[in-house]
Amino acid sequence: MTIEISDKTYDEEFVKKVEDISGENFHKCMQCGTCSGGCPMIEHMDIPPRRIMILTHFGLKDEVICSKTAWICATCNACSVRCPRGIELTKVMEAIRQLTLRKNINYVEPSAISEETIADLPQIALVSCFRKHTS
Repeated sequence: MTIEISDKTYDEEFVKKVEDISGENFHKCMQCGTCSGGCPMIEHMDIPPRRIMILTHFGLKDEVICSKTAWICATCNACSVRCPRGIELTKVMEAIRQLTLRKNINYVEPSAISEETIADLPQIALVSCFRKHTS
């Protein structure tokens, strides 16, 4: 997959916001892929964490925001523990989620969940889901 980088695609404000919210310097990522290699949720993600890091570095906001990777991240810290540069990717993923939620855009819409599904799921799972995926 080719990445197109230009003045039109680079969103400096997006990069700054991710840096500010996460508190992480994701620019020091060397693209080794240990984050993606150790991620237990990788098979459910549309873009691997390694690629999210480079897309964020290049300010490609639309590709990052439209990806479901940040939402699928289990925040288990397997990537952060294995990162040779000490980058806490879970903080970067949280920052990406927050940027979407701050626009009052929910990843999961509680009103769209059927009563049968709500009845079948453990309440702790619902509470956890709503905390992570709704504004």
